Order: sequence, then C-alpha cells, then structure tokens
Amino acid sequence: MDRVSRRSRVAKLPPRERILDAAEELFSREGIKSVGVQAIADRAETTKMALYRHFATKDALVEEWLRIVAADYTAAFERLADAHPQDPRAQILGMARFIADGLPQISHRGCPFINSLAELPERTHPARRLIEAHKAAQLRRLTDLCTRAGLPDPDEAAAEITFVLEGAQVSTQNGSVPHAGERLMRIVEAILDRSPAP
Repeated sequence: MDRVSRRSRVAKLPPRERILDAAEELFSREGIKSVGVQAIADRAETTKMALYRHFATKDALVEEWLRIVAADYTAAFERLADAHPQDPRAQILGMARFIADGLPQISHRGCPFINSLAELPERTHPARRLIEAHKAAQLRRLTDLCTRAGLPDPDEAAAEITFVLEGAQVSTQNGSVPHAGERLMRIVEAILDRSPAP
C-alpha cells in the first residue's frame, strides 16, 4: 500500500485502532524491542499520553496486537468450519492453503508469532503466554479434525501437520526451501491420504 492511501485510510480510524495499526506495521517491519512507544505514537499521529490512555504499557500493546493476529487465524478455522461442516479433510486442507497463500508475505516480514517469540524469551510475558495458548488451541483443533477424518493416529497426524505448517513458515522466512507452499500442500495431502482407522 502506498504512503498516501495508507495515510488517508489510517486518518479515518479511531485513535486506538490507529495505534494498533502503527504498532502492527512497526513491530512487523522492525521488531518489538527496537520500536519505542514514541515511534508508535508518531506513526499513529497521536501522542504518547494518548497511547498510554489506551494501553497501560508497551507490553499490553504487544499483547493486544498478537491477540488480533491470533484472531485472524482462528477466524480462518471458523470460515472453513462453516464452509465444510461435515468435511474435516477439507477443513484441514483449507487451513494448509491459508498458510500456503500467506507465505509470500512471510518471506518479506516473517511470521509475527515466530518473530515475537524470539524477542520475548521470558516465559511469563503475557504476549508469549498468549502465543502459546493460541498454538495449543490450534493443535487441539487439528487433532479433533484428524480424529473426525478417521486418521489412524490423530495425535501424530496433527503434530506432523503442525510441524509442516510451522516449518514452511520458517523455511520461507529464511529462504532455505523453494516452492514451500506447493510442498506444504503435498505433504499435508499425503498425511491425510493415510489409511483410515478400522
């Protein structure tokens, strides 16, 4: 998005959303630790005082940004459940396609979860706990879908699919594996093609 169109779009947002939009852009591009509150306020065309009225601390802002990112992934699962309520295989393949289609963006900016975990080593950080809870919920959902799809070992299948989804993102971010999206889809399809449970 060019600078003029972004500015006109952001100018119409309420202050809290302008702050979140600025934080998302800066955290994604420069990292959490290197971006100060003043830079976020400047980008949001507001003041530090206004930012602190909406977010008590920078950590609270980081947590809310990641909550929004996690909600996007959850919404993708929900859309797939609505589109294919009786077809767990289609839901799993749809989630893999959602990740595969997002890989070009990750190649430029990296996965926000992976990047954030690298910058938040303290296990008690609220944003890190949010990521861990989100990932655990995603694994539980995949396990349930693998069970409903009749895979012989749904726990193992869900773990393998998770490894593939996560690995494709990391490999895309570091540029080590070409055609990661196509390969991701082939591997997930192969996992789902295993003989169903008797």
